[in-house]
Amino acid sequence: MSLRLYDTLTREKRSFVPLDPKNVRMYVCGPTVYDLAHIGNARPVIVFDVLFRLLRHLYGANHVTYVRNITDVDDKINERAARDFPGLPLNEAIRKVTEKTAAQFNTDVAALGCLPPTFEPRATDFVLPRDDGKTDMVTLIKQLIARGHAYEAGGEVLFDVQSMPDYGALSGRNLEEQRPGARVAIDAHKKNPLDFVLWKQSSTDEPGWESPWGIGRPGWHIECSAMSAAYLGEVFDIHGGGLDLIFPHHENEIAQSRCAHGTSSMASHWMHNGFLQIEGEKMSKSLGNFVTIRELLADWPGEVLRLNMLKTHYRSPIDWTLKGLEESAKTLDDWYWVAADHSGEKPSQVIIEALSDDLNTPQMIAELHGIRNSAASGNERDRSQFAASLRLVGFLSESAEEWKGRKQQASGIDAKQIDILISDRAAARARKDFKESDRIRDQLAAMGVVIKDSKEGTTWEVAR
Repeated sequence: MSLRLYDTLTREKRSFVPLDPKNVRMYVCGPTVYDLAHIGNARPVIVFDVLFRLLRHLYGANHVTYVRNITDVDDKINERAARDFPGLPLNEAIRKVTEKTAAQFNTDVAALGCLPPTFEPRATDFVLPRDDGKTDMVTLIKQLIARGHAYEAGGEVLFDVQSMPDYGALSGRNLEEQRPGARVAIDAHKKNPLDFVLWKQSSTDEPGWESPWGIGRPGWHIECSAMSAAYLGEVFDIHGGGLDLIFPHHENEIAQSRCAHGTSSMASHWMHNGFLQIEGEKMSKSLGNFVTIRELLADWPGEVLRLNMLKTHYRSPIDWTLKGLEESAKTLDDWYWVAADHSGEKPSQVIIEALSDDLNTPQMIAELHGIRNSAASGNERDRSQFAASLRLVGFLSESAEEWKGRKQQASGIDAKQIDILISDRAAARARKDFKESDRIRDQLAAMGVVIKDSKEGTTWEVAR
C-alpha cells in the first residue's frame, strides 16, 4: 500500500510522491518559546513525529529531512525578557529567555518519545543575510519588492495580496469577500485590508535589526518562509502544523514563498492537526484547565501522554480526559508486559498499512491490540512484530522492569513486600486456604496493587 495523505490545499487524500525519494523534506511550525509548552502544543509535535518515523521507515533514515523551527521573536517574549532581565539590552535578554524556554520545550517533547528534528532553526538567526548564504528574511523581502509583490508604507513593508491572483486558496478565502468595511479592519496605509506585514519598525523597547527600511523586526509569517527555504529549498514535500495556522500564517507563507521564488507551489502537501479540548471544554487559563506538558509529566509517563494523543485521528478534535489517561496507562502496562523485553526486528505490515492511510493511528492501535493477543499466547513471530511495531511509533523506550519500577517509585510501593505477599497468597491457594488467599488479595488491593492470575503465574501492577 502506498502512502496516502490528506492535503489541506486540494482538500483530498492522495498518494504521496516525494519530489526526490532520496531527499524527502518536511517542515513543521514549531513553538513560540516564551514559557512552558501546554498539552495542545504537544499534538503537532507527536503527530508529525509519527510521520517522521514512518517516512524514515519507508525511505530510509538518511533520506528524510525534518525541520521544525523555533520562533524566538514575539511580543510575549519581549515582555518576559524585559521583566526577567531589565539590565540587559533587549536582544540579549530575549536570547537568555528563549534559550531557557527552548531547552525546556525540547526536554518535554523528548519525554513524549519524540525524535529531535534534523534541524531546529531559530528565527533570530535568519533575519539578516548569513555568511553561509542560506535564505534570510531581509533578502526575501527585497526579492518581493523587486518582483512587485511588496511595498513600503506607514513605516512598514507590506505584502500586496492583490499581486497574487490565487491568494486564499489554502483557507478558501476570496479576496472579493474581504473588501474594506466588510468584516475587516482597515489600516489607512494599506492598499488592501488583507495586506500583511513583512517588516515593521522597532521602538527603543522592542528588538530590532538594521535593514534597508530602518531598524526594525520581521513579521511572523516571513520567518517560516526563510527557514524552510534555508534547509529544504524553494519547494519541498510536506508542510505541517495546527489547524489554527491555516489562516493567516500558512496562507501568507505560501504567498511570500511562491512570489519571492517565482514557483507555482511551496509544498506538495499541507497537513494540519485538529484542536484539543480538556474534559469537553476549550483549554484556557480563565477556565482553570490550562495544563502544561511538564505538569502532566509529573503525574504520568510521557508514553502515556503519547498514546492518549494517538488514540484520536490527527485531523479530528481530541478531548483530553483523566479517564483517557487512565485507560492509556493500563494499555501500556499490558504492552510492556507482553513486548518490552523482546528485541523486535521488523514491524507488522498491517501497522505500516494503517499509518500509510493518512496516519490512521486509531486503526494502528486496533491492529496492535490484535497482534498483542497473538503475542501473549506465545506466538514469537507476533511478539517480535509487536515489539518492533511499538518501537517504530515511539513506545517501549524502557525495559519492562524499568517501566514497572518507575510506577512503583511514583506510587511509593515496596516491590519486595508485594512479591512476598504474592508468594504467601500462592502458598495459601496451593493448600486450598482460600480465605487467607482472599485476605492477602484484599490487603494488596488496599495498598493500591492489582493482581492478575494466568496460566503463566501471577503478575501485579499499580492501580490508578
